Amino acid sequence: MCKILTLLLLSPLLINFSCSSSPTTEDRSELVDSTYLPVETRKPNSDLMPAFKGQTRIGGVKTKAIIKVSILTEKLKRPWGIACLPDGRFLITEKGGTMRIANTRGELSHAITGIPAVNSNGQGGLLGLCLDPKFSENRMLYWTFSEQRPDGTLTSVAKGNLSQDEKRIENAVVIYRASPAYDGTLHYGSRILFDKSGNLIFSTGERSDLETRPQAQYLNSALGKILRITTEGKAAIGNPFLNNSTARPEIYSYGHRNVQSLALHPVTGDLWEAEFGPRGGDELNLIKPGKNYGWPTITYGIEYGGDKVGQGITKADAMEQPVYYWDPVLSPSGMTFNDGKLISEWKNNLFICGLNSNHIARLVIANNKVIGEERLLENEGQRFRDIVEGKDGALYVLTDEGRLYRVGI
Repeated sequence: MCKILTLLLLSPLLINFSCSSSPTTEDRSELVDSTYLPVETRKPNSDLMPAFKGQTRIGGVKTKAIIKVSILTEKLKRPWGIACLPDGRFLITEKGGTMRIANTRGELSHAITGIPAVNSNGQGGLLGLCLDPKFSENRMLYWTFSEQRPDGTLTSVAKGNLSQDEKRIENAVVIYRASPAYDGTLHYGSRILFDKSGNLIFSTGERSDLETRPQAQYLNSALGKILRITTEGKAAIGNPFLNNSTARPEIYSYGHRNVQSLALHPVTGDLWEAEFGPRGGDELNLIKPGKNYGWPTITYGIEYGGDKVGQGITKADAMEQPVYYWDPVLSPSGMTFNDGKLISEWKNNLFICGLNSNHIARLVIANNKVIGEERLLENEGQRFRDIVEGKDGALYVLTDEGRLYRVGI
C-alpha cells in the first residue's frame, strides 16, 4: 500500500500559471511572479560571475495547485532509469544489472534476465533506457551500461526484445561502445532517447580523472560527448562531423563533463541537456549539432579541493555558454519536460532530478531562457535519480534509496 503525502503550495502573492489560452514557452514570461526570491540562498563556491543576467539564481516560482505526492514503492534496488510502457506501467533499470516492471500501484515484477553483464563498481551499472517508437509491435528496447573490456570499462549501448511473458530480454546485443576504455569507475553518463528522425541520442562522461578529462575536447574520442547513432549503432545521417576524417562521425556535440540528463522539448523538438560540474558549475544546455560546450576549458565550477579548473575562465571563443548554471550544485540526473495535461501551469516546464541537492528542480523556460525556478520534494531527504511523465500526466520519480514516487494531483 503506497504512502501518501500532500504538499500545499499556495501563496497570496502567487499569480495563476494556468491560462485558458494555453500559452507556449515563447509567451510565458509575463506569467512569472517576480515577488519570489531565488531558491538558492547558500554562498557560491567561487566568485565567478555569470555571462548574462538570469544565467544563475533566477527568481523563484511556486506551483499554485495542491500537489499530492505518493510513495508507490520503496523496494527497488538502486534504480537508475525509467521508461513508460504503452499500457502505463514502467520499465526500470537497477544499477546492479537488473530490470523490473512497476505498475501504478507500485507492485514490482521479478528481475528480468538476459541482460549483458555490467560493471557496477563506483558510478557504473545498468544506466539509461528507452523504448523503440514501435515497441508495441517489436518489443524492442535500448539501454546504456558500463561494460568491462580487456583494457578497462566504457559506456556501451545495447538493445534487445522484451519477451512476451516479460521475464527476460531476448536477442540482446551491444550495438555501440564509447571508446576508449579506461580503468576507472566514474563519469559514464548516460541517458538515451530517440530523436524525431528515429535515431538514438545518448550521452557519455569524460571519466572524471585528469588523465581522461581533456578527451571531452577530442573529436577522435567518444568521452564527454553527446552521440547520435542509428538503431544498428552506426553514425546517423546528418551528424555534424559525418564527413570529417579527423572526427568520429557519431559525435553530435562535445566538451561535456558528465551528462545524466537529456530531454526533447515537446513543442520545438530541441534537445536539452544538464550535466555535472565539479564543485559548482552544474549546467543546463540547449544542444546544437557540432557545438563545443567547453569542458574542461571553461566552467563555472572549481576543483573539489578549491583550486581553479585549468585557467579558471568561464568564456572562450567558439565555446557555448550554458543557458543556466548552479553553484552550489544541483547534481542533475534524469530530467523531463511536462506537457501540462494534468497540471496546466507545468506546461512545457522542465523537471530535473537533484542527487546531492535532494530535490527536484522545476524550471520555467521562455525564449530558451530560464525565467523561474522551484524546488519540489526537498523535505523527502532522497537522492532523486530519474523522472518521467506517466500516461496520466503525473511525474514518476526514482530515488537512489529505492523509492518510486508519483507527483501530481
